[in-house]
Parts: sequence; structure tokens; C-alpha cells
Amino acid sequence: MAGEDMATEEYPMEIHEYLVAFNNSVTNVDEMLNKMMSVPRSELLQKIDPLEQAKLDLVSAYTLNSLFWVYLTTQGVNPKEHAVKGELERIRSYMNRVKEITDRKKAARLDKGAAQRFIKHALSDPTPEEATPAKKKSKSKQK
Repeated sequence: MAGEDMATEEYPMEIHEYLVAFNNSVTNVDEMLNKMMSVPRSELLQKIDPLEQAKLDLVSAYTLNSLFWVYLTTQGVNPKEHAVKGELERIRSYMNRVKEITDRKKAARLDKGAAQRFIKHALSDPTPEEATPAKKKSKSKQK
């Protein structure tokens, strides 16, 4: 605890909460990376389909470039003027393409046969044997 008190004296107290949140985020990223690195990449890729492989590769590339962005920021370099910005935009465009493909796969598919049956039965006038009692009553009232 004494070390924590000493550490807070080295920076303004206004940023203490931000530093704690940043430390928690870095800890979470470290834990996730350790989990991801614990399984050999070749073994992981065998278990997932090509679309999931693409997602994994894109997330990995985006994460590494984002961490490099943070590193540049900590070194006093403006990452907006660095090539990493273009790389992040390129990866983001590929992520959007993968999302479009995923959304297309999830889109409802039209069963033409079922649609034709619905339309046929909705538009056809049933014969007296096929008519329901409610329809028979409504036809008799119209006459």
C-alpha cells in the first residue's frame, strides 16, 4: 500500500482513475492474448471454417496494429501521421467486407415453392367442399 501512495504522488490525482482503467484494460488484453497464444495456430485453424479463420486473422491484425498505435502514442508520436493509420483503415475495410458476407449468409432465403403455395391458396376461391364454415356463412350473407 505504501508503494501505491508513493506512485500517486508522481502524477496528478485527476488522472488516477484513467490510469487504473488503463491498467485494467492492459491486464484484460494480456489475459486474452495469453489464452489465444496457448493454442497452436495450426490447431486452432483446423477447428474453424474459412470465414471464421478470416475473422480471426483480421481481429489479430487489428489488435496488433491498435497496440502499436497505443505504443506510438506513449512514445510521443502522432499515430494519425504514421502508416499505422492506413493499415488500420485497410483492415477495417476488410472487416466490413467479411461482415457483409456474414450478413448475406444470415439473410432470409425465399422458398419459392412455399411462396407459390401461399399465393395460390390466398388468391384461389375454394370449392364449396373446401370452404370453411365461416366462409360458407359469409358467402350466404352476401347473397
